[in-house]
Amino acid sequence: MDLEREDYQEPHCPFCTDQWQEEAPVHAIPIGRVLEKLDEYYSRDDFPGALRLIDYWMAEAEDGNDLRGQFSLRNELMGIYRKTGKKEQATDNAEKALALIKKIGLDGSVTEGTALVNAATVYKAFREPEKSIALFERAKNIYESYLKEDERLGGLYNNMALTLADLGRLDDSQAMFLKAIESLESIPGTQAQQAISWLNIADVLAEKHGLAAAEDQIAEACQKAAELLDSEEIVKDGEYAYACEKCAPVFGYYGFFIAEEHFSEIARSIHERP
Repeated sequence: MDLEREDYQEPHCPFCTDQWQEEAPVHAIPIGRVLEKLDEYYSRDDFPGALRLIDYWMAEAEDGNDLRGQFSLRNELMGIYRKTGKKEQATDNAEKALALIKKIGLDGSVTEGTALVNAATVYKAFREPEKSIALFERAKNIYESYLKEDERLGGLYNNMALTLADLGRLDDSQAMFLKAIESLESIPGTQAQQAISWLNIADVLAEKHGLAAAEDQIAEACQKAAELLDSEEIVKDGEYAYACEKCAPVFGYYGFFIAEEHFSEIARSIHERP
C-alpha cells in the first residue's frame, strides 16, 4: 500500500496543514512600506542605511519564501551597488533578479521590462555594452507593446542610444536618440529629457564627423536643446536644475558660452532658494 505524505507526517497542530503542501507557504514582507523607508534613505544618500534595511528584509523574504519580495529588493540592490561602484554585487543581484522573473510569473510584463532596463544599466555602468544592449533589446520589445505613450519608453531609447554609442554604432545611436525625442514630444514635462538627447546627438555628430565638419549640425542640435530648456512650460524644480547643470558644460564645450552661463545661473538660483 502506498503511503501519502499526511499518513506519516504530523502537522505542528491539528489546524496547521502547512507541512502537507509540496511548496512552503509564502509569508510576504510589507514591500510597500519597505520601499517607502528606502526612499527616505535615498533622499539623504544614506546607502549604508538602505543596505542594512534591505539585508534585514531580504532575510525575512527568504525565510518566508517570498520570491516577489526578493525580486523587488534585488532590483533595489542593483541600483545601490551600481551607484556605489561595486560591480560584483551589482551584477550578482542583476542575475538573481532576472532569474526570478519566470518563477513568479512576470515574464512578458512591464515589470520584467523594468528589471531588464535596471540590469542593462548595471552592465552599461561597468563597461559591458554587449550584455547591456541585449537586455535593452528585450526590454524594448516589452515596452513598445505596453508603453507607447509613456516617459519610460523614451528613457529606454535614450539609454539604448548611449549603449550603441559605446559599441561604436554611431548611426544607430543617433537614430535611437531621435526616436527618444519623437516618443517624448507628445508627453508634457519632458523638455529637459529631450534637450539632453539633442546634446547627446551633438556628441555623436562630433565623434562621427569631427567638430569642424559637423559644426553646423552640432550648432542646430545645441540650439534645439537650448530652446527646450528655456520652454515656458517647463517646471523650474530640482530636476530641472539638475538638467541645467548637466547641460551647461556641454554648451560651453561646443562654444556656446552664453548658453553655458545662462543655464548655470538658472541651476544656481534654484539651488539657492530658501
